[in-house]
Amino acid sequence: MAFPTSPAPVAVAQGATPTKPRPPTQPAEPKGWLGLVFMAPSLVFITGLFLIPLGMTLWMSLHNWPLLGRVKFTGLANYAELAHDMQLWHSLGFTLLYTVLVTAAIMAVALPLALLVDRPLRLAGLFRTIYFMPVVIGFGAASTLWMWLLNPDSGVFAQLLRGAGLVDSAPRPLESFWPALGVIILMVVWKTSGFTMVILLTGLQAIPADVIEAAKIDGASVFSRFRRITLPLMRNSLLLALVLNVTSSMLAFDQFFIITQGGPANSTISAVFSIYLASFSSYRLGYGAAMSFVLLVVLVAISSVQLAFLRQRPEES
Repeated sequence: MAFPTSPAPVAVAQGATPTKPRPPTQPAEPKGWLGLVFMAPSLVFITGLFLIPLGMTLWMSLHNWPLLGRVKFTGLANYAELAHDMQLWHSLGFTLLYTVLVTAAIMAVALPLALLVDRPLRLAGLFRTIYFMPVVIGFGAASTLWMWLLNPDSGVFAQLLRGAGLVDSAPRPLESFWPALGVIILMVVWKTSGFTMVILLTGLQAIPADVIEAAKIDGASVFSRFRRITLPLMRNSLLLALVLNVTSSMLAFDQFFIITQGGPANSTISAVFSIYLASFSSYRLGYGAAMSFVLLVVLVAISSVQLAFLRQRPEES
């Protein structure tokens, strides 16, 4: 019976040094330019659609730039004039008021909707779709739809109220400030709550189920679980929804331009609406560009405060 033998040792010539084994080949380091190649589409997009228009707007704000006519460099004259423009400061104050009210209303509606569709209901998917459907409608189309609904002569709301015998004549909410603002807020809540609901639903579904089960076993009530577990673990989703809603509210334009047209008595002119009036009604593009930069500074300040809270840890806040 033959037994396996070990390989015979390799003879080394007398006086020769044995060859050392080669170290394993190291993987080649990635080239620095390769990252730039992958970043190039985003850099082109950001440069073409943000940085270049931002630079052009800054350049325009330093000029007396009529829609038609000769452009004249004026330095900071447009910004100096902004300090005495009461219409601009009124529009900024109104925009801040609208932002606070509409953001609170959206969050107050979207959070219960997210809690409702997060439950294991049989038709939860259908309800999610129904609640989200208004989001796909553009603001211009939604504003036109609500203009028709609010028409005091042929609108659906007026006919329903008269048919039910609740009123003799149809109400005209757009003729007073607070009813007009309430109508705008109601329309925006109907239009955008579905999107905020999806963001909050994502945060709800990221909460580990075993944490909730452990709290139930410990005897925690529904309210206690919501306050001590659900809300803290949804913190990032809540702040993301807050940042998006505040930013979009500060840039509101379509609903005021179409539904209220700035009325009554120019009381519902938003900041972007004021920029539009200065640029395309008064034909002062340079002054409108300066107003745009003021709004940009306000937005950056508000967003910085919100992002500072977003970067905080729960124990720090």
